[in-house]
Amino acid sequence: MIQRFIELGEGYSDIYELIELARANRHRVSGFFAFHTVKQGRAVVSLAVVLHPTDPGDFQPLYICREGIPDPAVKPNKRYELFAETAQALGMNVIHLDVKPSTWFAERDLYYQHLIGIMRLNRFIPPLQ
Repeated sequence: MIQRFIELGEGYSDIYELIELARANRHRVSGFFAFHTVKQGRAVVSLAVVLHPTDPGDFQPLYICREGIPDPAVKPNKRYELFAETAQALGMNVIHLDVKPSTWFAERDLYYQHLIGIMRLNRFIPPLQ
């Protein structure tokens, strides 16, 4: 199985595309995630929607808006509220995880491998086969 993050942006206007992807693929949505971190002294979240793997092909997309949304625990904001409302409308909860910022890694691919490892370890996504 191939599991890959697909970055839409940092969560400004692209958050609406992430929400629309979830709504349009409601039959495939596996989970909603909020990755909390501190980047350059600011508490931010990356929001992600994970879809079930394709059949055939075993490709599991993980769509993400990376580190551009203020942490709602520190500063409530409409973008996070829309994301949480979409999860609720689809009968799901947002799973919150604390992670290191992407700037901590030498390459962005390493950051995404780190997130996939955390998600596999916690059994939010299937293990590598």
